[in-house]
Amino acid sequence: MSTPQDIIERGRRVITLEQAALARTAERVGPSFAQAVERIATSKGRTIIAGIGKSGLIGRKIAATLTSTGTPATFLHPTESVHGDLGIVGKDDVAILISKSGETDELLPLLEQLKRLGVGVVAITGDLDSTLARSADVSLDASVEEEACPHDLAPTTSTTVTLALGDALAVALLEVKGFRREDFARLHPGGSLGRKLLTKVRDVMLTDRLPLLSASATMREAVVLLAERRGIVLVTDGANKLRGLLTTGDLTRLMEREPDVFSVRVDRVMVTQPKTAMADELGSAVVYRMEQHGIMAMPVLAADGTIVGVVHLHDLMRAGAG
Repeated sequence: MSTPQDIIERGRRVITLEQAALARTAERVGPSFAQAVERIATSKGRTIIAGIGKSGLIGRKIAATLTSTGTPATFLHPTESVHGDLGIVGKDDVAILISKSGETDELLPLLEQLKRLGVGVVAITGDLDSTLARSADVSLDASVEEEACPHDLAPTTSTTVTLALGDALAVALLEVKGFRREDFARLHPGGSLGRKLLTKVRDVMLTDRLPLLSASATMREAVVLLAERRGIVLVTDGANKLRGLLTTGDLTRLMEREPDVFSVRVDRVMVTQPKTAMADELGSAVVYRMEQHGIMAMPVLAADGTIVGVVHLHDLMRAGAG
């Protein structure tokens, strides 16, 4: 009967085998990989992914990753393709065909039809001497020394390597195409990640009834604004430029050392070099700065340095920017 330590060691063995296989795959990445990326990047059509069994499951994931990173892709089942689904393939498309052996019976008829249509073919296969590899325009080596399965049968290490090659293609294409964070967000508008990447400071900041005071104002005036405007006062120079900042924390510290806080001028208390945000900044970047410095609110400035709003950490978090 297996002990807990036996089970742990078996799990570690699988991960170690796959880790070693990935290291060998990384060493084999070379000119053929660059050719595959170039062929897909310059294609005017879609990327068609096909595979059978576990290769098909990996192919679906690769198609999804490509699509979400700016390379339109779709999965095509090899068997269904020769029964009408081949109609989705256009001459400007590029196909990625996945097969460990490179001799998959269901895949070779699709390969023949793609070549007949003039579609470029990238093979991901464990055998570079196979029919698939020899017939493809570009072949990527996904060979492994052994599967993690103790019987060397169930696709395990080989599917991990194939998935990694698919991710490598997607990320390389992303960078070649100049795909940005904002582009990613536009393709994921419904999720928390999309909200985080799309939310700008200007979408959340307060712009009405800003808590503004001149440098000559007294703390009596500041206390009223601090209570009414969520604990922050912006000190201006009269031309709507920021001179300093007051918070309830500054008021508390002043009260600890001054017997008569109300008559003190705000320019004696204010922080003269406060942290600020720009209206067009990503909310997530401002959340990061606020959390780093323990700040609950920030002045928002335009490009010319004028005050255009105040942004609060809670509002950014509520909008999904955190």
